[in-house]
Amino acid sequence: MKKVFIFLLIVPFSLFGENLAQLIELSKNNKMIDSSRINIESTKEEYKSVQNSYLPEVKLGANYQRTNKETSSVPDNRTTVQGSVDYVIYDGGKKYDTFDSYEATIKSQNNSLQNQKNELALEVTNYYYEYLSLEAQKEAKIKEIEQLRAQYNRLKRFLDAGTTTEDEVQKIISRVESANVDLHEIELDIQTIIHNLEYVVGKSVTIQKGSIVEEYTSNEKKLRADIKALEFELESLLATAKGVKSGYLPDLTFNDTYAKNDLNYKKGAFEANSDDYDQNIASLNMSWKIFDFGATSREYQAAYKKYLSLRSQYEYEKNKADVDLKLALKAYKIGKLKIKSAQAGLKAANSAYDVIKSKYQNGLVDNVAYLEALSEKYDAQSVLKMAQYDLEVKKANIIYYSGEKLEEFVK
Repeated sequence: MKKVFIFLLIVPFSLFGENLAQLIELSKNNKMIDSSRINIESTKEEYKSVQNSYLPEVKLGANYQRTNKETSSVPDNRTTVQGSVDYVIYDGGKKYDTFDSYEATIKSQNNSLQNQKNELALEVTNYYYEYLSLEAQKEAKIKEIEQLRAQYNRLKRFLDAGTTTEDEVQKIISRVESANVDLHEIELDIQTIIHNLEYVVGKSVTIQKGSIVEEYTSNEKKLRADIKALEFELESLLATAKGVKSGYLPDLTFNDTYAKNDLNYKKGAFEANSDDYDQNIASLNMSWKIFDFGATSREYQAAYKKYLSLRSQYEYEKNKADVDLKLALKAYKIGKLKIKSAQAGLKAANSAYDVIKSKYQNGLVDNVAYLEALSEKYDAQSVLKMAQYDLEVKKANIIYYSGEKLEEFVK
């Protein structure tokens, strides 16, 4: 009974198909998204390892030695057990520069992941509305073929009655064949869109109509996630360069080693030296690299130039993002004008078709004029639908280039 209930819950959704919001949610399971997530987890684990490496390090060791010639200072055999603690007190500030670099890298990777999701959402949105546009063209083409076939049946009766000519009927047949070819091409394009979507979301899909993209009305300027990722990458490179520069400063470390020695002499003359003893040595060590023939300086310059190179790229991408947004806003305005134009075109095409159809049925115009009017009528219908769907894509572009999460505006 439970299995039947689950089946009844799942089947209706599979029959209705996926709307745009569901397709965008499915795209988050993309393999490239998984790869980016795992890469972030790897960097976090690496960062934890580096942090732990700066904590005190405890070592245990044991040593056994035997000699073939015992002397007063070297027993026949000797066992030593020791433990030591090492701690880096100061390393010129490299520790904190390294931490800053990792933290900025993780932030950069998180923003890159967010941008990757947003790019996939935009790609899915394009596929979704391209599919609906093709479906509108297909629907219009099917209606056109139905009208043409009805007209063919009408003319065939006239031909059988001898009131029309063979060439009139052949014109209709030719038009039907041409429309069928167009229909098959549209269906191929639809299948291509479906396959592309399945490649992105990682599963078979069916598309449900009705989704819309809300209009973005805010004037707030935000950086896109990919631009933010570059910002944090800049921070990481600068911190890395500072870490290299810390090589000019001294290192200060602490070491404490405790050892227990067991001395075993065989010769009686050396028995007085056989006492076991414990030893603890604590040391504070300073190391300062005074001169290295400019190696540290060149390493710093190389690291800093990487930072400068990325900063130039960042400025370029930031300016380009501003231009992309301006173009998206302009395209949206043009898209709205296209809808008005398409609405006027459809109204004119419907009026022209009604007039020509009446004249054709009364023998006042030939079937060439009628076929042209019929074609224009259905073409105008699909053009309007395409313009409406294209405007949804234009809205999605504005949201993406404004630095917002596209999925939050899909209804």
